[in-house]
Amino acid sequence: MAEPAEPTCCATGEELFELAATLFPMMRSITGQGVRDTLQVLSRYVPIEKREVPTGTPVLDWIVPKEWVIRDAYLEDEAGRRIVDLQRSNLCVLNYSAPVDRIVTLSELKEHVFTIPAQPDVIPYRTSYYAEQWGFCMPHNLLVSLAEGRYRVLIDSELKDGSLTYGEYCHAGRSGREFLLTTHICHPSLANDNCSGLAMLTLLARDLSVRTTRYSYRFLFIPGTIGSLCWLAANEERLSLIDHGLVVSCVGDGGGPTYKRSRRSDAFIDRAMTHIVGKHPASTARVLDFFPYGYDERQFCSPGFNLPVGLFQRSAFGTFPEYHTSADNLDFISSEHLASSYRMLMDVIDIVEEDWTPLNLHPKGEPQLGRRGLYGALGGDKAASERAMAMLWVLNLADGTNSLLAIAERSGISFAEIAAAARLLRDHGLLAETRPAK
Repeated sequence: MAEPAEPTCCATGEELFELAATLFPMMRSITGQGVRDTLQVLSRYVPIEKREVPTGTPVLDWIVPKEWVIRDAYLEDEAGRRIVDLQRSNLCVLNYSAPVDRIVTLSELKEHVFTIPAQPDVIPYRTSYYAEQWGFCMPHNLLVSLAEGRYRVLIDSELKDGSLTYGEYCHAGRSGREFLLTTHICHPSLANDNCSGLAMLTLLARDLSVRTTRYSYRFLFIPGTIGSLCWLAANEERLSLIDHGLVVSCVGDGGGPTYKRSRRSDAFIDRAMTHIVGKHPASTARVLDFFPYGYDERQFCSPGFNLPVGLFQRSAFGTFPEYHTSADNLDFISSEHLASSYRMLMDVIDIVEEDWTPLNLHPKGEPQLGRRGLYGALGGDKAASERAMAMLWVLNLADGTNSLLAIAERSGISFAEIAAAARLLRDHGLLAETRPAK
């Protein structure tokens, strides 16, 4: 029988922001020491197991690439002035850039520089994971200000046999069924995308670790695309244990919230997140249908797996001007929005943990609530009246076919209120549980 959630420690917005700020300056990519260093920081909060997948390992239709090592990168003019410098911004080098050390003309340099003309003051974030090339990223205004002449380009990098690294933590529940929560660990110095997601799932895992739960909660900290493919390839025989899943990213800004449904579109997680997002007061809150582009949900939802995994964000990826630019900095996220995102994730966990299917034990007519002290116990204010309405909805729909989530969806009342009313009615002998909700 589902019980109310146990009291737990809850991460504060300030705590979430502080961890995101700690992760912000670290140099990360889909492979390399930056991922290991990041996992070491996250392991201060929860015991994350580090997995290494060797270079060249086949994973489904992909092959694990070489490990990228980046030591230094800069661009100097003829006077020796540093135009861009990795020590000032780790976005200034093309992520996964091949090494280079030579003198080039301005015209040759421009063939290897990435800018955003429409946003001339920001540095874009660009990658070249699977096509070897070298390059720099810089504000467009800086590029157009460069004088004719010769420039020293140095990118002290290396592509070598090594491994891809990802982290995994599992909090064991009573049932053995699983809720999968994943976030990508490969982006450097992008606060919303995705220092916010890393901080969010780390502290969520810490807070769940002290809670007795029905479900097991498996947390993955993985490089985008290739990381999820590595995990899927290594765990294919146990994917049937996953009942719910969320990819989490971009959870620190003030947009949205946004939920993208799984490929199934009507999975329990889709219904629960739709209920939560629908209750959010922001006019920008929205639920999107599945489409096969985005983050790792498209790997988990590929037709050969078709897992019930959706995507939770604040502003959706690619829709905010700061996306994949140096403007996605610590000023773009806030403790307030991080705390709100955390609460929504805890709310969906509460739904998963507390949902059950009630049966009205006095179904012929309405039970006399006043005789049982239920009206009086609730008081006479407006909130009490609303709680009474929640009890009436539960009693009316408790025919053994509707779970608490279904009753919340039908009534328009929040799941938390419906669950509280159901517990009260059960405690007074008016409800029984017919079977666990799925």
